[in-house]
Amino acid sequence: MKLAVVILNWNGQTLLERYLPVVLEHSKEAKIVVADNASTDDSIAYLQENHPEVEIVHNPENWGFAKGYNEALKSVDADLYCLLNSDVEVTPGWLEPVLAFFKEHKDAAIIQPKIRDLLKRDYFEYAGAAGGFLDQLGYPFCRGRIFQALEKDEGQYNEASEIFWATGACMFIKRQVFEELGGFDEDYFAHQEEVDLCWRAHNKGYKVFYVPGSHVYHLGGSTLSNMNPKKTYLNFRNSLFSITKNLPGRVAVTIIFCRLFLDGVAALRFIFQLKLKHCFAILRAHLSFYRQFRIMFRKREKSEFVSKYYETKSIVWSHYVNHIRKFSDLVKH
Repeated sequence: MKLAVVILNWNGQTLLERYLPVVLEHSKEAKIVVADNASTDDSIAYLQENHPEVEIVHNPENWGFAKGYNEALKSVDADLYCLLNSDVEVTPGWLEPVLAFFKEHKDAAIIQPKIRDLLKRDYFEYAGAAGGFLDQLGYPFCRGRIFQALEKDEGQYNEASEIFWATGACMFIKRQVFEELGGFDEDYFAHQEEVDLCWRAHNKGYKVFYVPGSHVYHLGGSTLSNMNPKKTYLNFRNSLFSITKNLPGRVAVTIIFCRLFLDGVAALRFIFQLKLKHCFAILRAHLSFYRQFRIMFRKREKSEFVSKYYETKSIVWSHYVNHIRKFSDLVKH
């Protein structure tokens, strides 16, 4: 399979200087592409002067993660894409296990490697850890990461396995699948568009896998930190979008009402923590969701909806009431 590693960049010259040489060193099997979202720093000049072997795709404006990739990938000739964040440090041999898995498992459409924390290298990283899952209410979590609780990697998730969603920080996806799904939903702009993409892939009968033989280190928070109010806004809103689009009508409506109530509880919690900007971010997320509900509802596809989309009934209850901090404890409960 012809592989292209595609790095989306916006004003990330510092990140490119630090991590791109490592990508080039350990990715001889792939074409390296930087998709630039109209950067105003010297990213392009740096690439042209120091890495002329890197292909550059110029987006005319900052389209965010979703549209930025959708438009850029139209210009990339490959059978397989690796969508790689600019703040990811790859490791020697990181591509071989993934390519071998695709070759041996024809039903694999999307794969993510093990994601560890660049700053605490023995720990899983927030964005993807050892593969993503959902609870019944559509809240995302990972093996190795439940909310802000990160596990130390002690080999507990060292077997390749099916997952529900793969992180956008380092996602391998077949071009044919990406095009059939219509790419990312551009109304998301950024955050949780990978959850929606994988959910739509499941609804089409495709499979998503975690392959721990490949591992990378992710800095995280280089665009928006985990506790940035804008990220709070996008995460709460986009999660509601995904539920609306990807579940049977009656199920979706029931879960949306539950989520709106729990989101309100989360907003009250932010008030008690004196994080008023996050409280208002949730309010803005709900208002945006109401405005765009009809648009999202029309995007519902006529394919079969997967009935088993969730790993547990309530990750909120498990974590905050039962004090479960590890995925391994969650599956025993």
